[in-house]
Amino acid sequence: MRTVTGRTGHVVVVGAGLAGLSAALHLAGRGRQVTVVERDPGPGGRTGRVETGGYHLDTGPTVLTMPSILAATFAAAGADLADHLRLTRLDPAYTARFADGSVLPVHSDADRMADAVREFAGPGEAAGYRRLRAWLTRLYAAEFDRFVASNIDSPLGLLSGDLARLVALGGFRRLDRRIGAFLGDERLKRVFTFQALYAGESPMRALALYAVISYMDTVGGVYFPAGGMAEVPRALARVAADAGVEFRFGAAVTALDRRGARVTAVRTEDERIPCDAVVLTTEPHQSYRLLGRAPRRPLPLRPAPSTLVLHAGGPGDWPVGHHTISFGHGWASTFHELITEGSRMSDPSLLITRPTATDPGLAPPGRQLFSILAPVPNLERGPRDWDSEAEPYAKEILDRVRTGLLPGFEPEAWHVIGPADWARRGMVAGTPFSYAHSFVQTGPFRPRNLPPGTENVVLAGGGTVPGVGVPTVLLSGRLAADRITGEGAR
Repeated sequence: MRTVTGRTGHVVVVGAGLAGLSAALHLAGRGRQVTVVERDPGPGGRTGRVETGGYHLDTGPTVLTMPSILAATFAAAGADLADHLRLTRLDPAYTARFADGSVLPVHSDADRMADAVREFAGPGEAAGYRRLRAWLTRLYAAEFDRFVASNIDSPLGLLSGDLARLVALGGFRRLDRRIGAFLGDERLKRVFTFQALYAGESPMRALALYAVISYMDTVGGVYFPAGGMAEVPRALARVAADAGVEFRFGAAVTALDRRGARVTAVRTEDERIPCDAVVLTTEPHQSYRLLGRAPRRPLPLRPAPSTLVLHAGGPGDWPVGHHTISFGHGWASTFHELITEGSRMSDPSLLITRPTATDPGLAPPGRQLFSILAPVPNLERGPRDWDSEAEPYAKEILDRVRTGLLPGFEPEAWHVIGPADWARRGMVAGTPFSYAHSFVQTGPFRPRNLPPGTENVVLAGGGTVPGVGVPTVLLSGRLAADRITGEGAR
């Protein structure tokens, strides 16, 4: 594994999102002096928080999986996750609702899920689910440590017995066909393939190896932290500060000082911070702008679809769980519209999250809080005036949800985030999901975390390896630390 050269005693981390905090904790635990520079007034990055009228809105990810990775991030600085966060395992992890009126609770417990599938679609599909679960577990074992949680310097680094096992498991076939080898019910297939959208692909085009995302939530389980998702970066930042990490909040990075191939200092409007190495957690296009270079690729990078999120709170109560996936009639057409045509979904599939189902304290007494996520095209594929269209579309989406799930819901709190807002935050093509995980943008073909032409700069975050999602972004911080200190060095 290649690492940065020269001294690495003082590392400046640009960005206090999950990737930057992970990198800071791993580096501090290995004896480095670490300074984190963040443009916002506090930690979080995309895992943000808006507070209005007694409602606490998580403006970033709402799904937390693989708490073992989060625990390892705390442990890097000698801390115990349980001392800083209280996690609740959600059961069911999701509730899937289909356009034909059928409903399926999605459990991560094998027996409970098999029983639910049997009642939903019959004994043959229940047996298929058990075979699918066994396959997902083998896929995860073959893929995760070697291809997700490790630095790879070149495609040749993939050549191993694990690659042979991944090929034998069908990891390089198409996701929908591979899942279809176990399940015949089209509704069930959606439950185990919709996660492809997190990777910026349709299930019809995504590689089956991305079923590892389905493993994370349908086998590993989905969790929720007391106080909401924004408590995760806040807790990580507190532990980092206790470990000696210095934070500069409200300080946007304006330039990097260089001497040859080395960055010697990070500049903000008010300060010059000398350093021995740098971790950039900005989007790759912003990182390369700071470095004064452009990535060398035969084809331009393709961004993933974006999303519009409506946060709405108000009085009332409904028998709605923490996470509900509402599938429309359309499926292949939905992905074609989002990814190929660059148009909005004609028959939307939505993720509805009710965090107050698990933590009522996120809303005033007697109130409920919902976030409704609607995938939309990114600004490159489907340019639109989202500053004027976001509110009307949010109302349209809410009307759809009200009809089937929340009759009579009248929000008193309202907050909309759309592609134009993501773009103002510097996210490529106005998408919080960064670059799609197509074959040519996966693994060693994704923007590397050790950019060429520099000796002491490393990238982290969803735009580089291993990719998008809370667990993988946390891993990206650890992988960046490994590039600076050597793997697992103290």
